[in-house]
This record gives sequence, C-alpha cells and structure tokens, in this order.
Amino acid sequence: MGPVSVAASPQQRRTVAELRAGEELAGVFACVRKDRLNARTGSAYLALELRDSTGSLPARVFRDPDYQAARFERGDLVRVAGRVERFRGDLQAELADVRRADPGEADPAEFLPVAYRDLDELDGFLEHMAEEVHDADLSRLLAAFLGDGAFRAELRRAPCTRAGHHAYLGGLLEHTVAVATLAREACILHPRLRPDLLVAAALLHDVGKTREFTLGAEIGLSEEGRLLGHLALGHRLVAERIAALEGFPSGKALALEHCILGHHGPEALPGRRFGSAEALALYRLNALDASVKGALEHGIG
Repeated sequence: MGPVSVAASPQQRRTVAELRAGEELAGVFACVRKDRLNARTGSAYLALELRDSTGSLPARVFRDPDYQAARFERGDLVRVAGRVERFRGDLQAELADVRRADPGEADPAEFLPVAYRDLDELDGFLEHMAEEVHDADLSRLLAAFLGDGAFRAELRRAPCTRAGHHAYLGGLLEHTVAVATLAREACILHPRLRPDLLVAAALLHDVGKTREFTLGAEIGLSEEGRLLGHLALGHRLVAERIAALEGFPSGKALALEHCILGHHGPEALPGRRFGSAEALALYRLNALDASVKGALEHGIG
C-alpha cells in the first residue's frame, strides 16, 4: 500500500494542547523519540513522541514501520497524518504517515525554547555598546559584523549552548550583551585595562556559535560545530572580516584574536598562558555570566 498524502494547509495545524480524542491529526511536530518495537503478536511498530511548545504526545506507527522509519530521524521536524485516540486514559496518535518536514515548512521557534528577554531591547544594547568602542579600527570591525543583516539575524536567533546556559533561541545575543556589560564595568573598576579591546572582544567572543548549531526539533550540532567548535569558527569569522578591512593593524588583530581564542581558558593558547590582562578578564567574565546563568536555570551542583 502506498503512502498517504500528508499535505496540509496551515489552518489544519493544531497544537498538542488543543488536540482531542477522535480528531484527525495533520501538521508538523518535533520528533523527540523514535523506537522500533515489537507488539505481542511479534509485528513491528514505531513508538514516537511528538512535541511542540505546548506539550508532547505519544504516537504509534503500525503500517509499514520500516518504510516510515527510513523517512525521518529522531530530532527532526516531521510532518504527520493520522488520528488522535485515547489509550488507557491518555491521548495517543496513530499515524498513517510520517516524514521529515521540508526546509521552511515550520519555524523551529514553534518547538524550541525562546529567550524571555525582549530581543529588540537586547539588539539596542548591543548596538549601544558597539558605539562605545572608540578605537577606529575595532569600531570598523564591529560595524562590519553588525552591518551584516544575515549575521545579525543569526546572532539574534542562535542559542548559546545545547543544554547548558542560555540554551534557547536568542540565548547567544543575551549572553553576548551580558559579557560586554560586565566588560564595560570591569574597565571602570580597573582603568589600566584597554576598554576598546576588551569590549570589542566581549562583543565578538562567541560569534562562532552562529555557525555551531542546527535548529530543528532540538538544538543540534552543525558539521562545522562538531569538527571545529565555536572557538575555531569564531577565530575564522573574525580573521576573515579583518582581512577584508584595508589597513587593519596586525597588532590589534593579534590582541583581539588572542582574547577570542582564550575565552574558555588558557589551554587553547600557546604556552597555555594568557598574554594580556584583557584576555584573562574576558575568560573570567565569560565564565561568570555562564556559571551564574547556569545556576539560575539548572541549580547549583
């Protein structure tokens, strides 16, 4: 028997919280569980868990389970067709068809947690702190990043981690603003720090995270993120921007790149030691925001 069509208009999409027994089910959901099991009769079936921002729903696929299983993976956004039933007092979906959703069929923001802080406000703070960097070369570099609409959209959307601190859409922007704010305050307390270098480094220290993750049913790692990590990706992005700016002094480039490569600790640096007070400060300030936010979100321990 051939697959059932799952074409559905946006009007047919109902959230998990809205579903009722006896209803037809059609739409895109996050697949956060996928197991191939055997019924008591010995026949195979798929046990799934579908999720959106309102809740989760167990689902079963009894027809052509191996064919259906080949069409998607756990962690995908999937388009489904079936029916909602009540099983042992709880709602459950019996699916006739399930496949990986096409790119653009759904917004990951419908399935992933989102920053509670206003992103427009955070964007404003970001621009304000960039404007406070008065060094002409570092200011040009920041303008090259912040003037790039595609980069700004990625920065605004990206999480900061997959399951740690700021693990939600907009988390990267929130963390970046927080670290830059701490950097600015540190420079007031310690006037011998170079404020333009430290604030610029704080604003750019995690730009590699705009390339580190994939967004779908869950926050995943991109191939670049898996093979290189955000330190190397961030260094590459900053070095590429610097190379495109005519006459950027090599000494400033080295000082900035040193801060970025060392913001998770001196182990990533030659000799395993910091070469500037600004690099040390960025490492400590980044860890401060990450650890405090992590404790507030997940508890201490």
